[in-house]
Amino acid sequence: MPVVKILPSILGADLGNLEAACKTCVSAGADGIHVDVMDGHFVPNLAYGSGTVAMVDRVVDTHLNVHLMITHPLDHAEAFIRAGSDTLSVHIEAEGDIAGLLPRIRALGARPGIVLNPDTPLSRVLPVVDTVEEVLFMTVFPGFGGQSFIADAMPGIAELRAQYPGLDIAVDGGLNRETCRVAREAGANVFHIGSHLFRASDMAEEVALIRAALQ
Repeated sequence: MPVVKILPSILGADLGNLEAACKTCVSAGADGIHVDVMDGHFVPNLAYGSGTVAMVDRVVDTHLNVHLMITHPLDHAEAFIRAGSDTLSVHIEAEGDIAGLLPRIRALGARPGIVLNPDTPLSRVLPVVDTVEEVLFMTVFPGFGGQSFIADAMPGIAELRAQYPGLDIAVDGGLNRETCRVAREAGANVFHIGSHLFRASDMAEEVALIRAALQ
């Protein structure tokens, strides 16, 4: 199984101190930063844009994993890659030619990723898995931080891991030490963690504890 990667999700950060929060993530030993983008249509909330990605790319030197929770990713993917996205993930449930967008993301210089919601069957993404670098299983319904972990995704993770032993399989939502362990046992190796890390009294200590627990 690929190595564990821990990426704080800045949806859980203090918006008024976002630059400092990004620097804290890097100094805490995280493997990158996860940026959620919400359009108020695909999900019932608004968060971040390509300008935020550009700011993060400017203030820290780390992997930027950008998650587009938007209805029309074909219209915006290039802008987010130009802003500094290293991995750009789009939802299989979004509108447009998602299968065609994934190789375009790669051609523009980013790692393509595909995302599925907790109630979306794994079969929806299997036709495109060979064209992506990461499959992200949502373990909450996207749109808000701080939700409770949904374990229904674990069988799908286990099935995908059995078929693709070298693939980056990520989880996002309701993650803490215990739920990360559950997802790791199912086969996940990438953990996008928001509220739990930003509420920790010492993010570096918490990142180290989670990493040790998942080895």
